[in-house]
Formats: sequence, C-alpha cells, structure tokens
Amino acid sequence: MAGAMGTMYLQNDFRSKKREVFEDILEERRQSSDLCYAMKCYTPVIYKNLTPCKPSAIKSIVLGSSQLQYVIKQISLESGESSEIIQEQAAEILDEMAHNLHMGAVRLFAMSLSKIFKRLFQKVCVNEEGIHRLTQAIQEHPVVLLPSHRSYIDFLMMSYILYTYDLALPVIAAGMDFMGMKIVGELLRMSGAFFMRRTFRGNKLYWAVFAEYVKTILRNGYAPVEFFVEGQRSRTCKTLNPKLGLLNVAMEPFFKGEVFDTYLVPVSISYERILEESLYAYELLGVPKPKESTSGLIKARKLLNDNFGSIHVYFGQPMSLRSLTSGRINRSQYNLIPRHLSQRPSEAMLTFVRDIAHHIELHQIANMVLSPGVLIATILLQNLPVVNYNVLVEKTLWLKDLTESFGGCLDWPDNLPSNRVVRSSLEVHSNIMDIVDGQVILVDYEKPGNLDKEPVFKSAASVLMCASYRNQMVNVCIRPALVVLACKLSNSSLKEEVYKSFKFLRSVFTKEFIFFPDFEEKDFEEGCFLLTKCDIINLTPLEIIIAEKGANGALFLSRMFQPFLEGYQLACLYLAKEVFETFTEKQYVSGLRSFISQRIVGGVTKCYEALSSDMQKNTLSSFVQVGIVRVIKSATETNFLVDQRSIRETAENLGLHMIKEKLPTARL
Repeated sequence: MAGAMGTMYLQNDFRSKKREVFEDILEERRQSSDLCYAMKCYTPVIYKNLTPCKPSAIKSIVLGSSQLQYVIKQISLESGESSEIIQEQAAEILDEMAHNLHMGAVRLFAMSLSKIFKRLFQKVCVNEEGIHRLTQAIQEHPVVLLPSHRSYIDFLMMSYILYTYDLALPVIAAGMDFMGMKIVGELLRMSGAFFMRRTFRGNKLYWAVFAEYVKTILRNGYAPVEFFVEGQRSRTCKTLNPKLGLLNVAMEPFFKGEVFDTYLVPVSISYERILEESLYAYELLGVPKPKESTSGLIKARKLLNDNFGSIHVYFGQPMSLRSLTSGRINRSQYNLIPRHLSQRPSEAMLTFVRDIAHHIELHQIANMVLSPGVLIATILLQNLPVVNYNVLVEKTLWLKDLTESFGGCLDWPDNLPSNRVVRSSLEVHSNIMDIVDGQVILVDYEKPGNLDKEPVFKSAASVLMCASYRNQMVNVCIRPALVVLACKLSNSSLKEEVYKSFKFLRSVFTKEFIFFPDFEEKDFEEGCFLLTKCDIINLTPLEIIIAEKGANGALFLSRMFQPFLEGYQLACLYLAKEVFETFTEKQYVSGLRSFISQRIVGGVTKCYEALSSDMQKNTLSSFVQVGIVRVIKSATETNFLVDQRSIRETAENLGLHMIKEKLPTARL
C-alpha cells in the first residue's frame, strides 16, 4: 500500500500540510434576508459544461442499460417469469429509489435550513480552500463526496454548503426510514436524496438496479454522489469501521474504463455539541431507536432553544482514483469480458477497496476540529465524581498542548482567557456538565456500589454522553496510548516485548479504532515517535522506558483508554465464567449487560462504558476476528461458541488474572 499511496507513517500525513482558514457561512446569513438567499440566481459549476439531465431521463438510461437488461434476462431464465414483468419490477424499484431534483424544493429547504441553523449553531465554519479544490474537481471528473457521519444534520449541511457556494447539489444515499416521513420524505427526494434499503442481500434485481443507478450518475457526471463510508451514524462519535459495498460500486466505472478518472473527496464534519447526544446514549443502553417521523421532527423543535455551539466542515484534498490505482491495480482484467457482464472482484481488488476505505476514514479523522469541550470531557471522565474548576482549567491547558503536540487540530479562541474558554464550553454542555460550589460535576452521575437499576441507567447515560466527546480525540492519542499500555501490560522495558504487547492490543481493538491494515510496525513507530517528542518515554534501540517527567502524561493516556481495556476484560470474564454453550449476538449483549450491571451495583467495577451495546458488539466481533470465538451458521440464525482456553489467554494478555474474582480498576 505504501507504494501506491506514499509512505503512510504518521497520522499527520493524512492532514493538510498547513492549517487552512475557515469561513463562518452563517455570518452573512445573519445580516441578510433568508428569502433572498433562497431565491438567489443558482448557476452551479458542473462537469465539463454538461447540460443538466432530468431525473426522468436518468431513469430511462438506467432501465435501458445493457447491464440491467442482462440481469433481467438472467432472472427471467432462472424464475420462469417473463422479462416484461421483471422489467416492471425494476421500474417500481427505481421509482421507489430515485431522486427527483426540483428547484422549488431546494429553495424551500435553503430558506428553512438557514433559519434553523442560525437558531441552533453559533457558527458553521467551512475551509474555503477545500471548496476551491472541490469546484475544480467537479469540472474535471465525476466526484464522490464521503463525509464523516455523526448526525442527521450531516447530509443537510452538505447540501446547504454546496448551495451556498454555487456548486452542484449532490445525489445522496439515504435510508428508507426517511422515505416514510410524510411530506419531509418527498422534500428530501426533491432535494437530491435517493433511498436505499438497509439490506438487500440475495435480492439480485434490487442490487442490479441500485448499482446501475449510482454508476449511471457517475458515468455521466450529472452530479456528485454522496454517501457515508461508515454506513450509519456513529452513536459513540468514534469513527466506525468502513462498509465497502457502495464504495466498490462507485469505483467500478473507472475500473471498467467507462470514465477516465473519479475523485474521492473525504469530508470531516466536527460538532461542538451533537443534537442526538441523549438519544445515542439511550440507544447504546438498549432503548429502541425512535422511528423517523414528521411528528417526531415537529416535536424536536424545542431543540431550537438550545445552544449547540459551532460546526467545522473540512473538505479534503480530492483523491484521484487513477493515481491511487497506479502500480497497484491492473484494470486489464475488466477488458476480458463484456462490460455488461457482472464480475466478481478479485482478492487484490477487494483488498484495494478496503485500503482506500481506511485511507478515506483516516483523512476524515486527521482533519477533525476538536473543541475545548472535548478536552474538558476527557479530563472530567478521569476525575469522577468531581474536579475543582481551577484544576480543570489547568489540566485543560496541559491537554491542549499535548493534543497539539500529537497533531490534533483545536478550535481554541486565543483572544480569550483560558478560564473564559472553559466556562463557555461548560455552558454549551450544561446538560451534562455543571459547576457547583467551584466543582465541576457530571450531571446525574452516581458512584458505583449499592445502586438500584434506575441510578445505574442514569449514570451510564451521562457517562456515555460525556464519553462521546472524549471519543472525538481517541484517534489522536490511540497509537501513543497503546505503546504506554503495552509497556504496562508486558511488564517489561524491552522494545521487543513492548511491541509484541502493542501488536496484540492493536489486533484486539481493531473494531474500536481505525488502523491502516497491516501497518502494525508503522503505528508502533508513530506511537514511540510522539511519546519521545513529548518527553513521555526514553527510547533506545533495545528499550522503552517511561521518563520520570513523562509519568503524568503516561498515566493520563493509560487512564484515557482504561474504559476500553476494562470493557474487554469484563467481556472475557463473562465468557469465561458465565458462557458454556452456543449463543446468539442478542443473547450475548443481553447477558453481558446484566453481568456488568450487577458488578456496577456491587461496586466491583466503575466501567459504565462497558454497558454500551456498541462496545459489547465490538468485543464479540473482535473475539471472532482473532479466533477465540467461533461462528456457527445455520439456515435460520448465527450462533457463537467460545474457546475457553483462548479466552483465558486473551484475558491474561489484557492484564486480567482469572484466578482473581475482583477486576483491577482504575480511578477514572
């Protein structure tokens, strides 16, 4: 991969080489008429001066394409149904799916969103250099926009920004949930959304229509295509492992030589405060997700009275697919069969798509803008139940310096005193953090031990909301933090032993954090480099030693990742002591949550974060990947079986001594 994309050594390599200037696009909106803004002359930059195509014409192209016609004939032969009936089914799928761009709806949305965003947010900041790069890219080749996904606001904000800068509105992949919303669903369709089912595995016709629809838009450059590599909103605000299906479809026109090149544009959307923060916490604790509905949207209008701070949207460097494949992928394999025939991707191609997906996500992570609230949440979680306000200000300034040394990008107002910056951030997050008698507390948090079910739930929800902000900076710290944890768990200063422990931790936490595949040594070198740069470790060719003056930094990094380490320890303990037969994922999540709750009530553990269904599912997925849990599939369900010897070995490597009943805990 290094040969194809350059030597990807430091996380900084994914970041813009210089700090780019952000412009607050709401500033002008606050000074002029929203109606004038919505009704402005809109003449977007388009691909090679192409004449815009009507949605009905795109449908005709899709239905008449040789690829779809071939699939229709194949299904007809297999099922015995006539091609005409299957053609009608394809047309119905396309009618359900396709966007229907209408300028009237676009202008209505522009005016409405302008009013809403001015109420919700203090600023919406966009890097103008990124907009200039995107403007150029749209004129040259088909463009795929790939934003990070933390909120439903994401796709609305993307279209709002492109409309503001007179760029072609993207065609956006949206879930079917939105289509069922009265009025709103149709407005979204008329503003560029196309609707896809959450799953259509095994439905050959649906997949063929969907893939051909996306490829038709890309082949002809009618509009940028937009989708989320993560596949869904991240409820934890950590970047999710990428989903590859849609990215594979978007790349196919280039692989088959139907377009000269395709630009992939990573976009980082950073929120000071997320609208859905409480909903996410409840969902992670097992409360069913509320169904998207127009009535629910109307009820949510009370949010307009809250302050959600600022948003930063960073448009990254367009990545040329032609350049990325150079020397890595031989496209001649696609010339061996007619273009209309589907072709199963080779192992090399699947690996390439996987690597590109991680490359995109690492770009998103590297260009996230962190608010002071992220630093405050990180410190508060390590000092529960309270931290003195003056101490918090001091620690926040220390963490600011460390974060910048690690390459993180901070939105810190240098023109304000540090105590005002901290107090202002606490006001934005007043629903979860408060100042009482000079002490900063986490709202609704109660110390573990002698609690009943309701206080545990409330405390867990508060911790998970606070953790969602800390999680925004975990990828800034993950590599040096894993080196520190490896030093601790290996109980050795020998570099070889520390690396062995680091490699193990990295493999176990692959579902929690984003690492570039097969770059263990590079990640280890980066972690050591950053720790040495900050005087946290002394590094020799054979040894890694925590420096005396770096002890506080090492302790901070260790505590920051303690909830993840302890969450996996608890999962190991549960599987080793409580599970002796096959189980489903649902049974695992339910049983593990009950097991952890009992330990919190009894004061055995403080790890409320281990109650998160996201972490619980990640532990299972990780244990399957490293081979300590086996998958048993039947026609009706998927079951799992634990290798008891392996789970105990893993627990030992994670620092959990199975002979002890009480888990080692840290003061978080």
